[in-house]
Amino acid sequence: MRFPSPDTVHPVTLPDGSRLPNNVFLKAVIDHPRIEVGDYTYANDFDPPTELSGWAGRLAPYLFPSSSDRLIIGKFGQFAHGVRFITHSANHDMRGFSTFPFAIHDPDRFLAYPSTLPPGRDTIVGHDVWIGAGARILPGARIGHGVIIGTEAVVGGEVPDYSVVVGNPGRVLRRRFAPDIIERLLAVAWWDWPIEKIMTHEALIVGADIDALEAVS
Repeated sequence: MRFPSPDTVHPVTLPDGSRLPNNVFLKAVIDHPRIEVGDYTYANDFDPPTELSGWAGRLAPYLFPSSSDRLIIGKFGQFAHGVRFITHSANHDMRGFSTFPFAIHDPDRFLAYPSTLPPGRDTIVGHDVWIGAGARILPGARIGHGVIIGTEAVVGGEVPDYSVVVGNPGRVLRRRFAPDIIERLLAVAWWDWPIEKIMTHEALIVGADIDALEAVS
């Protein structure tokens, strides 16, 4: 089987030969100076943007070219309907008496407003991360590899590798595997393999035999 190129816009082909229009590889549709997306990360939305260029604004509506922070997303991510990244530029300046953003109501100052906020840290999503429907990722969150984020969760801060996160505020419900297995999975780092090797060993990657996976790494 030939896996779709990471530059494919609609990577899911249905049995009748048509492409699933609400599923996209994000690398193929996002061209934004403050967003980096790894290969094969996809988003699925039941109300997709009418223009492919709208995917950046759909996922990170407050991230502007003049923002101080970035959104960095790893490979093989899976983002469900309604996922939003609430990046630093969504904030209001809290250093003075009022938080009202007067500048955004002045066309001459609108685009410069994000640069007037205190610098925020980048939001980083690791590899093989599944984010459930309607989840909100807060400014500066650091999501580890292999994390699962539950539906409607609101997640900020540091999320350890291979955690399951639920709720508002988001909390780590459990780790998906024992610490030694997580360490070995991170060492294997299958997401960095060539796609041909990944497809050859797909059954091991989606399976649960770490010895067998290590044997082919």
